[in-house]
Amino acid sequence: MDLKTSFDVLVVDDGSPDGTAGLVKALQQNFPQIHLLERSGKLGLGTAYIAGFKWALERDYDYIFEMDADFSHKPADLERLLEACVNGADMSIGSRYVQGGDVKNWTLDRIILSKGAAIYVNSVLWLGVKDCTAGFVCYHKSVLQAIDLDKIRFIGYAFQIEMKYTAQKLGFKLAEVPIAFEDRKLGTSKMSMGIFNEAFTGVWKMRFGKLARKK
Repeated sequence: MDLKTSFDVLVVDDGSPDGTAGLVKALQQNFPQIHLLERSGKLGLGTAYIAGFKWALERDYDYIFEMDADFSHKPADLERLLEACVNGADMSIGSRYVQGGDVKNWTLDRIILSKGAAIYVNSVLWLGVKDCTAGFVCYHKSVLQAIDLDKIRFIGYAFQIEMKYTAQKLGFKLAEVPIAFEDRKLGTSKMSMGIFNEAFTGVWKMRFGKLARKK
């Protein structure tokens, strides 16, 4: 991987039993651009992202990314998401479902569920984003500064939808960038019935609720 741009990396660790924090601390000895934010207990995916966003805003980064750390999202695509924001988007989304995007190592039923969720979300919210549950995103800091992160309600996959919906309703420009998503080879998915139900009912709460916007 040959990146032309230098990126800092923040790992948010919720007490992972696999020794993630220890590995990151070892890497920090040789790579000062790697940072670690440790939290106690499993507090939810959405709250981990928000903690990371706040960390980056406090340090005045202009562009802030979220991505999975299991190589389902390829680090080489960071520059393409950054380019989309530099060229006019306020929020760029690594998308599996726009032309040029792809999904690898997923079963047919998982693909149907994911694409069906996108159709459902867009039918309720008119979001216009083909991959509305995508978790590979670049934000310009102005987007995260405009959103009241403490009032984001959801912590599972609905978190991804709420962030996109809120940004769009606040007038920010969203762009989708095609990526090839490859399912993890180790570990298990975070998907559960509770997370599914949160997303299923959550879109209606977003549609008729108040935006998490700063006054």
